[in-house]
Amino acid sequence: MKIHEYQAKQIFKKAGILVPEGDVATNIEKAISTSEEIGLPVVIKAQVHVGGRGKAGGVKIAKTPEEVKKFAGEILGMDIKGLTVKKILVGKAIDIQRELYLGVITDRSTNRPVIMVSTEGGVDIEEVAKKTPEKIHRFTVDPAYGLLVHHAMNLAFKLSSDVKEVREIASTLQKLYKTYLDSDASLAEINPYVLSADSNFYAIDAKIVLDDNALFRHPDYEEMRDLTLEEKIEHEAKEKGLSYISMEGNIGCVVNGAGLAMTTMDVIKHFGGKPANFLDVGGSSDPQKVKNALHFLLMDEGVRAIWFNIFGGITRCDDIASGLLEAVGEMEIELPLVVRLTGTNEEEGKRILSESSLDIHFVRNMEEGAKAAIRLSEGGG
Repeated sequence: MKIHEYQAKQIFKKAGILVPEGDVATNIEKAISTSEEIGLPVVIKAQVHVGGRGKAGGVKIAKTPEEVKKFAGEILGMDIKGLTVKKILVGKAIDIQRELYLGVITDRSTNRPVIMVSTEGGVDIEEVAKKTPEKIHRFTVDPAYGLLVHHAMNLAFKLSSDVKEVREIASTLQKLYKTYLDSDASLAEINPYVLSADSNFYAIDAKIVLDDNALFRHPDYEEMRDLTLEEKIEHEAKEKGLSYISMEGNIGCVVNGAGLAMTTMDVIKHFGGKPANFLDVGGSSDPQKVKNALHFLLMDEGVRAIWFNIFGGITRCDDIASGLLEAVGEMEIELPLVVRLTGTNEEEGKRILSESSLDIHFVRNMEEGAKAAIRLSEGGG
């Protein structure tokens, strides 16, 4: 679960990491009153779950009350990569002398936390890794021991030769690692971590991604949830017993089984298409799951064709067919349908669909299915 910058800073502040004074605002009046409380100049930052806010005009420095009013009005309601800005963070502007990067991430290859630091703060860490990977220093933490003082000091010396600065950086690294553990995060990042003109280090940006599977241990985090449309679909699908992940494609996939779902997406990509989602209806033969799956697919306006790729083991193909017919009877489905039914009761499933008035394109195998779905998604007959 992603949380906003202002929420991550609240967590950092509780952990003892220094963050600039500020508050979140949902209207111009609150932005003005916050700027009066903390003093000018202030930084006004859009709070949306996407990167590139600065390039989109969602981050501005206001030096006068007039600029606070002007910039807050411009950023609130702004569209950034398809997301509407409903909240802004008004924070004290810091006189920056140097920018660093500090981060903790879960390394899936080793199943351990990895600390990453760099002198290239304020830049996307992915760009640093691509262009100057030697400027990123990593340390894999043994969970049995945690991040010990000498580990943190060694990393800090990669960023500074000043002993006082090294001790401060090392202290922040230990607090960041503890925050990562205590909040059950998959990522905790400060970018940039800056040295100010008054010789203090501040986390002037903050990012935390929480592990959804551990949220039951943090009921207080539930109120932090602010879902995008795609995330709302994924969350609602999970409540309906479906595994759904939205993607940037135009072919909706309805599949039973995670392995087959992954293979389906791979085949579509292999033949030049773009899957719109990962959607696993599971091994259940409940027709309601098919109806729910179509409901979520149709919420994605980018879908141009739907491919039902079903292998009937525990799942019965006739139940899938019945669920599809029930769904069509309850909702308007004008998208072309590609259907591959193989396995338990496949002939009965095909009969049910063949006798309907649906415009269905039956296919025999994965290659035919992928090619048909791609052709139909591009407007072909």
